[in-house]
Amino acid sequence: MDYASTRELVAALQAGTLSAAELLERSIARIERFDPELNAVVVRDFERARVAARAADAALAQGDRRPLLGVPVTVKEAFNVEGLATTWGIPGTGQPAAAEDAVLVRRLKAAGAIVIGKSNVAMQLADWQSSNPVYGTTNNPWDPGRTPGGSSGGSAAALAAGYVSLEFGSDLVGSLRVPAHFCGVFAHKPTRGLVPMRGSAPPGTPSLSADPVFDLAVVGPMARNAADLALALDVVAGPDDAEAIAYRLALPPARHAALADFRVLLLDAHPLVPTSRAVRSALRRFGDGLEGAGCRVGRSSPLLPDLSRLASLWGQLLWAQLGADMPGAEPGISHRDWIHADRVRARVAHQWRAFFQQWDLLLCPVAPTPAFAHDHGEMAARRLRIDDLEIAYQDQAPWSGIATLTGLPATVMPIGLSDDGLPVGMQVIGPYLEDRTPIAFAEAAERAFGGFVVPPGYRS
Repeated sequence: MDYASTRELVAALQAGTLSAAELLERSIARIERFDPELNAVVVRDFERARVAARAADAALAQGDRRPLLGVPVTVKEAFNVEGLATTWGIPGTGQPAAAEDAVLVRRLKAAGAIVIGKSNVAMQLADWQSSNPVYGTTNNPWDPGRTPGGSSGGSAAALAAGYVSLEFGSDLVGSLRVPAHFCGVFAHKPTRGLVPMRGSAPPGTPSLSADPVFDLAVVGPMARNAADLALALDVVAGPDDAEAIAYRLALPPARHAALADFRVLLLDAHPLVPTSRAVRSALRRFGDGLEGAGCRVGRSSPLLPDLSRLASLWGQLLWAQLGADMPGAEPGISHRDWIHADRVRARVAHQWRAFFQQWDLLLCPVAPTPAFAHDHGEMAARRLRIDDLEIAYQDQAPWSGIATLTGLPATVMPIGLSDDGLPVGMQVIGPYLEDRTPIAFAEAAERAFGGFVVPPGYRS
């Protein structure tokens, strides 16, 4: 039961073989047992959750069949939850408590989910580790000496440890994708704008409808299987209130259901960053498996945008946006230069449209290595070892930018373990607004080759 899927839990709740109160107590017991070592769920709301669970059981008994009724979930600390602090790990923030739920949280509650707490983050959501002066450091369930990723690291650790079956985080520089890769779980970075970001702004920032903090950022679900990602996306996606007066969401169906019908381009090397043998080997084995299943697998294409140019443009826009909110930071680029860069981004988006006419998906690494050891020194001085090479810590970012620059959807799925017994994940990048296609591929691949594996030490 600790590792049941959300769909399985919903079925049991609706059949009456499991009560919401019982399920909640299992989640609480597991957090209390394992979190002294992991430190993943750092804001707890158990008493209000117990009240909500009793209400869910009463609603279930009366035939209420909302899609997540009675299912306990946790969400990233960066999301506002009414009555709880939001700090982003920044000391001296979080008071007063949030006056209202983030849109994503409101939609979860409307679907019947029980929000039992919030999971740890990197300070200011600005690291591939989840450590901050407010809540401390989150450890990886596969190896407590390693990071679970960031900035949604607490979210991924909570899933891998079996606390909950659904989590939700945000992603600007891989903050959903890297933790999923490091912890061996699934995540989906939605198409930009598909899920409203209102209520996930820095502490003290006004909660403005249809005004995301970052042009490049998104919020989305994490789970232990692809089908639960699809369920969660259906619950939280759709226009914010200001747009909903005129627009409705109508995502197209997945291009294919059978693995053999997909056309995928597989990349295991980037021109700007080395990729470890562990990651490359896992992708190559996965590609061989796809070919054996009848899938069309390519290794190069003249339609692929120039990855070096893409990374440079992504970095230019990223640092312009980050610098806007950093006291004393250089202004970055002028508004005129930003407009020129944005026009180039529009041309890159056009290239992707041509690419996805010939290919259904791009498969590539999430990060250069599996989970690395904790390193909380000055970021500019950190180094990352990739096999026999060392690179600057911040230079591991280019794989994240491929999907982020033009807002493409990207599903991350686990594809195996390294020789060191650490999870290796893969990005499944799809066409703009065709989020169902990478999720459907991940679901088909999961059926064919397997997916999430319970970390040693968490199997009972």
